[in-house]
Amino acid sequence: MNSTKTNKTTGKIGMYVLLTIFLIISVFPFYWMVIGSTNSSDKMFTSPPTLIPGDQFMTNLTNLDNAVGIWRVLFNSLFVSGTYVILALIVSTTAAYAFAKFDFKGRKTIFTIFILSMMIPYQATIIPLFQMMGSFNLLNTYFALIAPQLCYPFAIFLMRQNFLSFPTELLESGRLDGAGEFRIFMQIVLPSMKPALAATAIFLFMFQWNNFMWPLVAIRTQDMFTFPVALSTLSGVSFTDYGQMMVGISIATIPIMIFFLVLQKHFISGMLGSALK
Repeated sequence: MNSTKTNKTTGKIGMYVLLTIFLIISVFPFYWMVIGSTNSSDKMFTSPPTLIPGDQFMTNLTNLDNAVGIWRVLFNSLFVSGTYVILALIVSTTAAYAFAKFDFKGRKTIFTIFILSMMIPYQATIIPLFQMMGSFNLLNTYFALIAPQLCYPFAIFLMRQNFLSFPTELLESGRLDGAGEFRIFMQIVLPSMKPALAATAIFLFMFQWNNFMWPLVAIRTQDMFTFPVALSTLSGVSFTDYGQMMVGISIATIPIMIFFLVLQKHFISGMLGSALK
């Protein structure tokens, strides 16, 4: 009996040691980022490395604002990503609901095409998108940054998997009571899909927030920079100010962390629900 308890205790200790090691490995890059934002660039690669906060944060922040206009960049990224999430959720939920609950000719074929479109390299669409936006004089606008990816195949797929599990009998009951399709969708279906909506919203937000290739092509002036484009301009040929770069990365990380933490509970439920269903 004692040997069994000893083995269990040893196993738990070993598990906690491994978890602690993995935690340190996972958290250390964020700690290094924060430490780097408070020190000058010449202290980033000293030996031994600097692991304590410095007093250069405000200097780095001022230099960063002078270089790229960080508060304008923050507004652009928040506006583009927030607007994109709202509009893409509307498109993905309505399309997924139609694929899941309406029987129309060609439904399976159209949905298969949507899924297959996920295999097309994103880079292959850059030139056609650029030509299309240029022909309509929409380059260097918020519309050009938001509109091209509103119909996001993975979001439609994720929402469809959740809609498939919704009881069709409830929809029929609502129709018999005289409710229209829009009212059924808004008042009966969507309230039960909050976990799936949260999970989809996080994927959409992270996709748009970290999007680099298309904004780099579509943006022409500094006042339209989003974070990935703005931070890429900080890396010079002969010199890179890592202090101000770390400040920029830190600021860019905060909205993602807040967005995920706010929706964390629903996100886990939504992912588990879609996997089981």
